[in-house]
Amino acid sequence: MNSKIVLRLDTGAEQLACLERLQAAFAEVCTALGPIVQETRCWNRVALHHLTYRKLREQFPALGSQMVCNAIYSVSRSARQMFQNRASPWCVDKRPDQPLPLLRFAESAPVYFDRHTLSLRRGGLSMYTLDGRLRFEVGLTPGDEQLFREEKLKEILLSRDGQGFFLVFSLGGDEVVQESAELPEYLIVVEPAVLAA
Repeated sequence: MNSKIVLRLDTGAEQLACLERLQAAFAEVCTALGPIVQETRCWNRVALHHLTYRKLREQFPALGSQMVCNAIYSVSRSARQMFQNRASPWCVDKRPDQPLPLLRFAESAPVYFDRHTLSLRRGGLSMYTLDGRLRFEVGLTPGDEQLFREEKLKEILLSRDGQGFFLVFSLGGDEVVQESAELPEYLIVVEPAVLAA
C-alpha cells in the first residue's frame, strides 16, 4: 500500500523567505545537472552522483552536501520519467539515435528532503535551509502517526501553491507505480533543435 501525508507549514515572513531561497537554490542545482544528463545520457542516481557530486559541491557550496545529493536524486527521478517511461514522447527506446532534450527546473520545482535534512518528532518538525534549520509545529492526526509507525518512508518533498508551502510524505512498499507521461509544470524540456537555433 502507498500512502501520502500532506502537512501545511505555518510560515512567518522570515521563514517564507528562507524556504523561497532554498527552493530557488535547489532548482538551480537541478538545472545545472541538465546539460550533464543530456551530454552523457546518464541519469542513474548512483552513476550521476559519482559523475557530478564533487563539481556541484564546489559550484554550489551554500546548498550543503546532503541537499546536493537530494538534487541529484530529483534530476535522476525526473530524467527516468522522461527517458525510460514508454508513454513519454522522449523515451529513448522510441528515439535511440536522437540527441536528448535539455531538462531545466523552474524555481517552483519541489525540494526533496531525507532523514538527514528533515526530522519529525513529537509534533515538531526541523528542516534544513540555506539559513540554518527551521522549526515548525505540526499537528499529526492519530491516523498520520500510525502511518509513520507502520509504513516505510519513501520520499519527502517541499512544494508550494497559492496557500503557501507544504510537505508531502510518501510512504509504503517498494511496488512500482506507473508514472504518467505528463510532466509536471516545473519541468522545462528544451529540444536540441531549439538549443542549436
